[in-house]
Amino acid sequence: MEPNAPAPPAAAAPPARFRLLRYFMLTTLVVFAAAGLALFVLQRGEEVFFDRVQQQQREFFAKAQAELARQNEAAARASLLAVHEASHVTLTRVVANLTWATDFAPLVAGAQRLSVEPCRALPKDARRPCWVDFGRRVRALPGFAALDAKAYAAMRATKVFKMKVWDLRGITVYSSEHGQIGEDGSANKGWIAAVAGTPASELTHRASFSAFEGMVENRDLISTYVPVRDERSGAVVGVFELYSDVTPFLAQIQAASQDFAAIAAANDAAVAATSRANQQSVNDSSDRFLLVVGGLLALLYTASIVIVRIGQRIIDRQTLAQEQSARREALWHREKMAALSTMAANVSHEVGNPLAVIAGVAQQLPPTPEPGPAPAALILEQTDRIARMMRQISDFATARGGAPEWVDVNAMLKAVCDFHAFDRRFRGIPIEFKPAPELPACELVPDHLNEVMMNVLQAIAEGGGKPPPRIGVSTLASGGDVVVRVGCPVAAAQLRGGARLEPIRRRVAEMGGRLALGENGIEITLPAPAGAA
Repeated sequence: MEPNAPAPPAAAAPPARFRLLRYFMLTTLVVFAAAGLALFVLQRGEEVFFDRVQQQQREFFAKAQAELARQNEAAARASLLAVHEASHVTLTRVVANLTWATDFAPLVAGAQRLSVEPCRALPKDARRPCWVDFGRRVRALPGFAALDAKAYAAMRATKVFKMKVWDLRGITVYSSEHGQIGEDGSANKGWIAAVAGTPASELTHRASFSAFEGMVENRDLISTYVPVRDERSGAVVGVFELYSDVTPFLAQIQAASQDFAAIAAANDAAVAATSRANQQSVNDSSDRFLLVVGGLLALLYTASIVIVRIGQRIIDRQTLAQEQSARREALWHREKMAALSTMAANVSHEVGNPLAVIAGVAQQLPPTPEPGPAPAALILEQTDRIARMMRQISDFATARGGAPEWVDVNAMLKAVCDFHAFDRRFRGIPIEFKPAPELPACELVPDHLNEVMMNVLQAIAEGGGKPPPRIGVSTLASGGDVVVRVGCPVAAAQLRGGARLEPIRRRVAEMGGRLALGENGIEITLPAPAGAA
């Protein structure tokens, strides 16, 4: 080798193995982790949702109990007001039956004879002295002192703290609190309702109050305006106003409300404790569920890895067997081609020398006078034919190395096609080779191209059914690449169904090319030479 000669290119590296275990482990780990995370988030979301529902239930229960307590207290107050209003109406009728005609009616009549218009004509801030003077005149009427004594005697030691009598003008003509006699209550809603014939009651709290027994403090009172009707006509002739002390009853109602509130608070505490216990139970159940599912996922992941690991070993063994088979095939092909090359060289040597002698002798033969082809010419024609056949065999069987080298694709394909013409299987199937002119050289392993073309041609010849009329082999340059086409309609179908397809595809891939199977034949694209346009 010359010192400056470029080193031959290295052999193509074998295709990388598919690492099933690595990809499966990473992919399933991501999927299982995503599934576990999603399950964890959903389960924790269920716990939060359950806690929120229980919180809403507790709030609803607390509001329901508070509303029930409020309604219960309001109903108790309404009942208390209704009961005392009924008792006031009854008491008013009793008092009216006993004293109205004899005592109150004369007082009301006497008071009505006193005019109130002068007082009402005054400005509001100047009416008070006028009403006080009017009350003094009412108290001076005959029979007032006796009526007042009877009222005090009748209400002594009762829960009635005050009694007032109004006339139809809205003027207080009698009150157990004498300072209120003569007041104008025509704008009072209770008096207005009573004059219209309907009793009206109100519950109030007074810090201090003038009662029959004297001044009292911090009392809850019910005041009722009761209409007094004439016995014969039924018309309203006056209005009684009674004040009763309901402080003890209201205290009982408030105590009952407090007891109810205490019971409600205890119920709330019990509900809260039950809610916490339920939430803890749900959390524990959720943790157990996540633990079980997580364990199952881990077990499934481990089992999957074990199965895939076993599968990876099987795939590796099969891949190794295929690689060994491919190496054996390549070795057998090289050995076969080497033996064929040796045989061709021996035959060429053993046959070439006699042919040279025969040709030399034929050239020295004298011409014959008989008409027709000369014997010497016939001998030279046949020796030339034999020599040409020997050159074809020698060209095909020339021993080559296993390293890539620059080759003339047209010359190699022609040698393969010419060599197969000697095969008896191709006696009835002519091989037509059409090389493309000025085809660029390709850098590849020559034995690989020989092996591919031999497998393709032999697959066509060995296929079942009717043999094709011919096999067309052609080359062309496409975008810098070298394309080899085997034009035979049955070629692709026979390769798809045969055992030669995988070795052919592997060899084409090792050369860096592409294999395409079409309806009209096979197309092999070899890589473009470096720098080719």
